[in-house]
Amino acid sequence: MDTILIVCGAGASSTFLASRMRSLARTRGIELSITAASDSDLADHLSFVDVLLVGPHLAPQYSSLKAQASDAGAASLLLPATAFGTGGAEAALDAALELLTPPITNEGILHG
Repeated sequence: MDTILIVCGAGASSTFLASRMRSLARTRGIELSITAASDSDLADHLSFVDVLLVGPHLAPQYSSLKAQASDAGAASLLLPATAFGTGGAEAALDAALELLTPPITNEGILHG
């Protein structure tokens, strides 16, 4: 099962977003593990993560967080400022799913 981790400063905003994303994934019939953590707990979680979603308020630290995710073999994305608002969970889930899906060109050749 693919795992998505959402990090924010204290873990509260990401917990609410993770809950909404889990509900959406179930509604769509998609099996995912979606969890939340604070940025200070990131190192404890990265070895189990396929996609790291980073809260917009952590934009100044995103380069470092992205490098940590990459070193652990995880894709990463800085969420937009709208991620924690109405419709943000759907957009975040769609973005994470795109990162989980290998890109295919119109010639049918996998690139990854």
